[in-house]
Amino acid sequence: MCRNIKTLYNFDPPATNDEIQAASLQFVRKLTGFNEPSKANEEAFNRAVKDVALVARNLLDSMVTNAEPRNRDVEIARARARAAKRFGTGMN
Repeated sequence: MCRNIKTLYNFDPPATNDEIQAASLQFVRKLTGFNEPSKANEEAFNRAVKDVALVARNLLDSMVTNAEPRNRDVEIARARARAAKRFGTGMN
């Protein structure tokens, strides 16, 4: 899994389309190995990002849980604590 792809499920407020788009772009970049596609592959690359975003939105919208929604601020604090432990410094 790409480290840059964040969990988007079960947050209050729900994941935005921009968050899903960013995760989809990271996923397609990882699959293709391209940060930016060549002109010859640009259309296929962009279509893949759009398709992945659509499937991701459908997945997130159709899942159900009894768990309480996660708090974004708490999750950010936890990620910073993990980074500080792992890398020896906090992220501001």
